This record gives sequence, structure tokens and C-alpha cells, in this order.
Amino acid sequence: MSLGVIGGLGPMATACFMKLVISMTKADCDQEHLEMIIYNCPQIPDRTEYILGKSTDSPLPYIIDFGKRLKEQGAECIAIPCITAHYFHRKIEEGCGLKVIHAITETVCLLKRNGIKVAGLMATDGTIESRIFQSELEAQGIEAALPSEEKQKLVMSLIYDDVKTGKQPDLKKFYAVKDYLIKEKGAQVVILGCTELSVIKQDYDLGSNVCDCMEVLAARSVTLCGKELSPQYEMLI
Repeated sequence: MSLGVIGGLGPMATACFMKLVISMTKADCDQEHLEMIIYNCPQIPDRTEYILGKSTDSPLPYIIDFGKRLKEQGAECIAIPCITAHYFHRKIEEGCGLKVIHAITETVCLLKRNGIKVAGLMATDGTIESRIFQSELEAQGIEAALPSEEKQKLVMSLIYDDVKTGKQPDLKKFYAVKDYLIKEKGAQVVILGCTELSVIKQDYDLGSNVCDCMEVLAARSVTLCGKELSPQYEMLI
């Protein structure tokens, strides 16, 4: 099965996603890896700005257009390495006529299987305000622990001021939020609910009790497309 990827949201996260898919696939030669058709589309309008009403330029028509192009080129399912874009999940599937792997649902199911009762969430303001993650967690009986207003500003700074601008991330911001969610809010695990945070995890040791949504999305992409996961990626928490 051929995997279509709508990327560029942001570009570095897309590069990391492709690397993850390749690393996660159990393969002994080039020919055993899965086929990917990737659109790197940084011109797609900002998802958080639109969701929060700070922009009237909807990213949805752009995403659907690229989804249709992927279908025409032979993609059989789609992955979008942008968690905030999952706000439009149902409309994207309907618009392009292909299955879109739901990174949030897959992540929450993983937490449920591992007996998690309280999960901290680090994500964009758009993801937090839309409650797309909290609703999935609550439906599975998992409490969503959120950063305080002050700590949420640190999350957004990590995403927009550091990763999206190509700067070295200030890990003090990350650990300030992680420690708050675990020590103050009682989280058993902290969800990296933005793929820019996943980029940080690829380059830095973020410690234990972390669940990376992009790793979950990449792993599901591998298995859905009929490939076997490398053994080291069978446990993602």
C-alpha cells in the first residue's frame, strides 16, 4: 500500500516523519521499505491562527487539494504530520476520498492499552482550544492535564520561536512544562501533541514518561501499509 503524506506543516516535522517511517520499518534492503508520495506544502495557512479566529484563510481547501493530488498519483491512505490539522480530519477524509490516519485517536488508544489514567498534553493553542485531544482522551476515560496559562506560553514559544524558526530549542522551557504536568497535575505521561515538539525529541533526550504523537503516527503508517515494525519501536511509551 502506498502512503501519501501532506507535509510542510512544518517542513522540519515532515522530514523527521519520513525518517521515522524509514527507521521504524523492518527491512533488509531498499525494496522492502514502503512507498511514500510526499507533498511538502509550507504555503498551507497556519492552522492555529485559523482555529483561533486570528485568520480567515482556511487551511482546509489547501489540504483537501493536496489530498486529491495524492489520490490521483496512487496513494491509498494519507498521513498528516501536523496534530493541529486533525481538527479538520473528517472533512479532509470526505474531501479527498482517502483514509487519513488519525494520529490523535491512535495515540489515545495506545495510552488506553497501557493503562494511563492521567495524561499531560503539550500542544498548540489551536489544539488545546479546539479540544480535539481532550475529547478523545475523555472518551477513553483518561483525564487530560493541561499546562497553566504561563506554561502554555512556553509551549508556544518552543514551537513557534524555536523549532519553526530553525533555532536550537530552549529545553528549559520544555522541562518547566513537563515537570509542571507531572508534579503539579499528576500526569503519568506527557503527550507531545505537536510535531514540532517531536522534532525536538529526535535530537534531544527528553527523559521518560513521554509519548510522541508523531512516532505513533509513523508506526501506524508502517503497519497500515502492510509492513512490519522494527522490534525497537513496538513500545512507544
